Amino acid sequence: MKKVMCIAAVLSMALTSCMVVAQAPASHMAQSPASNFGIQPITPTVPVDQQPTKEQLGKLMEAMHVREQMASMIRLMPQIVQQRIEQMTKDQPGMPQRTEEQKQASGQEWSKFMSTVMNLYTADEMIADMETVYQKHLTKQDVDGLIAFYDSAAGQHFVKEQPLIMQETMPLLMSRMQERIKPMIEQMNKEKGAINKSPMVPMLAAPSPAPPGK
Repeated sequence: MKKVMCIAAVLSMALTSCMVVAQAPASHMAQSPASNFGIQPITPTVPVDQQPTKEQLGKLMEAMHVREQMASMIRLMPQIVQQRIEQMTKDQPGMPQRTEEQKQASGQEWSKFMSTVMNLYTADEMIADMETVYQKHLTKQDVDGLIAFYDSAAGQHFVKEQPLIMQETMPLLMSRMQERIKPMIEQMNKEKGAINKSPMVPMLAAPSPAPPGK
């Protein structure tokens, strides 16, 4: 049960990260600190004299409601994880059913975890890092155009609906991923079982040292 919960948690967090990145024109994961994870920084494509100012990018982040979007995703995380755990419990009859108290305790634990994570890497720090990358890949004209869109009725409607879109999309993506991964896990379990049942291969003993004088 713990292994399944861990898988669900990892998938949830991974998909959440993808959704954070997908809502914006550039990814904060492309900046230089990403090299710590084996990801090479992307070379800036915008000349310095055409890069947007910090003020422009601040307006864009405000128009996109990035801070509110982050807060919304954090609020959704415990609920989404709970939904996936419940679905997996139904799909696997051997898994024990959880009581309402266990569900509530799990939800509180996830809320506390996400709150702690956000204190480790705050929204202000995330936005500052995102702005640094945006500045390398978007021109002043690009940012002005994006601001105009997000300030429009269509842009504001998109921002307003984004949390609901994510609430529907993330469980769907997780369900699809689980469907695709399940056969692979079953195959791995079969192979692991076959290996465990195979006869042990005797280890080659190191030759004993010859007695002195021989």
